Amino acid sequence: MRVSRNSYYHWLKAKDNFNETLLHLNNRITSIFYENKEIYGSTRIQKMLAKEGLNYSVSYIGRLMNLLGLKSILKKKFVITTDSDHANPIAENILNREFDCQKIGKKWVSDITYIPVANHWNYLTTIIDLADRKLVGWSLSKDMTTENTVYKAWLNARNNREIKEGFIFHSDRGVQYTSNKIVSLLNSNLKITQSMSRKGNCWDNAVAESFFKTIKYECLNRYHFSDSEQLYRCIDQYVNWYNTKRIHSALNYLTPLEMELKLTQNKYRNVA
Repeated sequence: MRVSRNSYYHWLKAKDNFNETLLHLNNRITSIFYENKEIYGSTRIQKMLAKEGLNYSVSYIGRLMNLLGLKSILKKKFVITTDSDHANPIAENILNREFDCQKIGKKWVSDITYIPVANHWNYLTTIIDLADRKLVGWSLSKDMTTENTVYKAWLNARNNREIKEGFIFHSDRGVQYTSNKIVSLLNSNLKITQSMSRKGNCWDNAVAESFFKTIKYECLNRYHFSDSEQLYRCIDQYVNWYNTKRIHSALNYLTPLEMELKLTQNKYRNVA
């Protein structure tokens, strides 16, 4: 075949190396996929591999995932929950869709959603810091009272994180956020300015809305919950994973924990 002995053995060695590399790559793709709850598609897996020094195109990772039979779970619809049919005073839209933030504890967004449990509803209230997209506070309740939704989530958030001067707390116009209890609570602190979305405009609270879409798509819609305790454990596990391991495109594919550390380090570097 007019191939030298050296060329032949070089080809054999390269073939073996390629097979070993491909096997390792397939193993890492499979591990990342299942470690992240069968959620990540080719883009996020490509970003995770790049962090390990394995640099391949998204399209190549996509082809390998197809060959491995790995497909991200499908999206499902979710329920919008805002009850804005009330006569309570409405705060101005101070946030005004300025979702970017470089300082922790400056801008928080909050929302409430329904989750079916057996033959009734439970209600998940969340509070997210826009700087690192960390879920800093949440509550799960069997009713939609202000006490058991926004108030409990707020206390949880304040136990987890301090707020800074010029702090903005943004939400929709739901009756829980316009209640005397929450308005008085926020107005009692001179650091805080309350902000609310415009009427019927979900994009004004897009980050909070997006989180509900994400948690339902990635977690809650995959299960049928028989009781509130089961649901609570599921949410708690997801939040821990979301805050520490889930990479976010809005954070340039860092996790909330990685972004928190980055912003904290930048803060001390600037002070120095």
